[in-house]
Amino acid sequence: MNVEIIWLGSVASLLAGLATGAGALPVLFTKKVSDKLLDVMLGFSAGVMLAATFFSLIIPTIELSGVWIAVIGIVSGAVALHMVDRFTPHLHSTLGLEGPPSRLSQVWLFALAITIHNFPEGLAVGVSFGIEDVAAGTVVATAIGLQNMPEGLAVALPLFRDGYSRKRSLWYATLTGLVEPAGGLLGIGLISVFHPTLPWALTFAAGAMLFVVSDEIIPESHRKGFEREATFGLITGFVIMMLLDCLFS
Repeated sequence: MNVEIIWLGSVASLLAGLATGAGALPVLFTKKVSDKLLDVMLGFSAGVMLAATFFSLIIPTIELSGVWIAVIGIVSGAVALHMVDRFTPHLHSTLGLEGPPSRLSQVWLFALAITIHNFPEGLAVGVSFGIEDVAAGTVVATAIGLQNMPEGLAVALPLFRDGYSRKRSLWYATLTGLVEPAGGLLGIGLISVFHPTLPWALTFAAGAMLFVVSDEIIPESHRKGFEREATFGLITGFVIMMLLDCLFS
C-alpha cells in the first residue's frame, strides 16, 4: 500500500471523528433540541451506517472472497463487540449503565460507551482505504462523518443538562469522536502489513457496526414515542448513503 493511501485514510478517519464535534455545536446556542428531532437524527444516523455497512464493506468482501468469508467476518465482528460491551462498564444517556459494576465517574463511563461505539467506525474507514480505492474509502468516511454529527449532539445535550458548561459539553462530545482516528490507523496498519486480511477486516468492521446499530442506535431512537419518525429518518439516511455510494464508488 502506498504512502498516499495511508495518509488519506488517516486524514479521512480524523475528519470523520471531528464531525462529532461539529454536530455538537448547537449546544453552544440552545439548551434543548426536541426529542422528536433528535430521534429522527439518530434514525438517519442508523440508516447511513446500515447502507455503508452493506454497500461499502459487505458487498466488496463478497466480490473479493465470496460469501463465506463475509459470513465469518460479520459474525466475528458482532461477537467481539458483544464481548467488549458485556465486560466493559459503560453508561448510555438513555439506556443506562451496562457491563459490570464500576467506581468510575459517570463522565468516564459515558466516554467508554462512546469509545466502544466509535472504534469500529474508525476501523471501517481505515480498512476501506485498504482496498486502495480512494473513492470507496472517501464514501465510507463521509458516511461515518454524517452519522457522527447527530451523535455528537446526542452526547453534548445530556452532558449540558447534567450541569456541564456549554464549552465543556462540546469538548467532551468532540473527544468521543477522536477514538475513530485510532481505529482508522489500526485498520490501515493492519491491511498494510497483512493485506490478505482485508476481506476479514472489512466484514469484521461491518459486523461490529451492525451490532452498534441494532443494540444501541435504533433502541435509543425508539424510547421516547417517536418510533415512526425515527424509522423514516433511518430510511432517508439509508437512501442518501446508497446514492452516494453508487454515484461516487
